[in-house]
Amino acid sequence: MTSNTAATKRSRVLVRRETFSAYMFLLPTLVVFIGFVLLPMGLCLFNSFFNYTSTTFEFIGLQNYQKMFSDPVFLRALRNTLLIVVVSVPVVTAFSLWVASAIYKMSAGWTSFMRCVFYLPVVTGTVAVTVVWKWMFNQYTGIFNYVLKNTGMIQQNISWLGNEKYAIWCIILILFTTSIGQPIVLYVSALGNVDNSLVEAAEVDGATNMQCFWKIKWPQIMPTTLYILVITTINSFQCFALIQLLTSGGPNNSTQTIMYYIYYQAFKLDQFGYGNAMGIILALIIAVFSAIQFKAAKSGN
Repeated sequence: MTSNTAATKRSRVLVRRETFSAYMFLLPTLVVFIGFVLLPMGLCLFNSFFNYTSTTFEFIGLQNYQKMFSDPVFLRALRNTLLIVVVSVPVVTAFSLWVASAIYKMSAGWTSFMRCVFYLPVVTGTVAVTVVWKWMFNQYTGIFNYVLKNTGMIQQNISWLGNEKYAIWCIILILFTTSIGQPIVLYVSALGNVDNSLVEAAEVDGATNMQCFWKIKWPQIMPTTLYILVITTINSFQCFALIQLLTSGGPNNSTQTIMYYIYYQAFKLDQFGYGNAMGIILALIIAVFSAIQFKAAKSGN
């Protein structure tokens, strides 16, 4: 009995030491997470109830939130942001899966080369990519107007980024080209890890390529798809650099997004409280979209 008691005590001491060691290893990450994630989130929520500027700090309750939903610019920004998400997320996901389905069947050398080609815009600086696209969309010297005019598709040059009809779609196109790199790489890896024995068995039984994909490959790459959907949705909601560098929300707020409007209100108009309130609403919208995606993925399984 005494030996069992002693062994139990030693076991408890060992568990405490292991737990203590684990928390010590986690401590640096916890400090960074609390200091740079949780604390700013709490301050953002707190400041959203104040008229917070560089000279005033006055409690106003929910007035920032009431102002937000009667602000036509914010409502236009919300509509534009939802358009970007609704269009870009499914297109990026579907196109990435289609490209990855072709790439992963190639030889190792070609697969690596193609992954590098598609991933290059991701690691290229945003400013550099934006400068190139800005030249391509230029009304007078851009390649799009040059090609379309010389092929007779248009009669006069189009101001792509200065026209309300085209500007938002130009932003979506640029966002698409810079968003497909990581999903393609992830899908190539996921498809390469699919159990080929199941695919071969299904083919022997007479299954078509489409049946093999939906019944065997798709369920196995669903976790990767969910991850891609979530990160693409978040990136689309946080579209800011392209707007700032190309249009500054114009023309006539046709490319205004929530992220850029937060920046504009907080750092241009000195309305930090109002900007914080919009940040809270944006976070809630992203959380709702992510929850819907997780729910859909779970029901799909």
